[in-house]
Amino acid sequence: MKKKYSFEEFMDIIRKLRSKDGCPWDREQTHESLKQCLIEECYEVIEAINNNDYKNLCEELGDLLLQVAMHSVIAEEEGKFTINEVIAEESDKMVRRHPHVFGDTVAETSEEVLKNWENIKDKEKKDLNLKEELLNIPKALSANIRAEKVLKKAVKYGINLGSEKDVIEDIKNSLDNLYKELEIGEKSRIFDEYSLILFNMIKLSLVLQINAENSLTNATNTFINRHIDNIYLKG
Repeated sequence: MKKKYSFEEFMDIIRKLRSKDGCPWDREQTHESLKQCLIEECYEVIEAINNNDYKNLCEELGDLLLQVAMHSVIAEEEGKFTINEVIAEESDKMVRRHPHVFGDTVAETSEEVLKNWENIKDKEKKDLNLKEELLNIPKALSANIRAEKVLKKAVKYGINLGSEKDVIEDIKNSLDNLYKELEIGEKSRIFDEYSLILFNMIKLSLVLQINAENSLTNATNTFINRHIDNIYLKG
């Protein structure tokens, strides 16, 4: 029978790994060196969810928790914060942003909950303007997701993305410009026009209310399914 560990025992294991008597690899890790591990573990959790694989999901959530623990112990060693502060901050945020559960606010639908959530976030950020809000969107996000968040913030501040026809027309114009730049052959301008096409495609996904990330994933899967046999035979 497997031993059952408490959360504190788990944290002590991580501290032991980081100690002078622990693991050389774990001792060498920093916030910076662990960034890629954190990203990969997040994607592996998503993959387990997509596959409806609960056994793997349990394992991958553990690996993700390990990343949280490692970063917290490193911060603890540096005197920055502890895992208890991480939990306290998040607990306080959850209570604060769910007044319909922990307070007197009424919210009976998901839409009302999300509206309240955004209003509370706005109050927390006080008087940030559009520029400041856009600059606060993490640059480390995938390009698709970051573009989507930027456009949604812009809409929040009253910027009109245009109609479906408007955005499609912009894409057509960018494609025409791309053809022209391809004839000229200047790589920097080709790059700029191609970038604009991608950005406008994200804008179109918002106007059409389509998830761009899921759409690209589906298209990639379709490509694989159509060509995998040919690729396998050629290989």
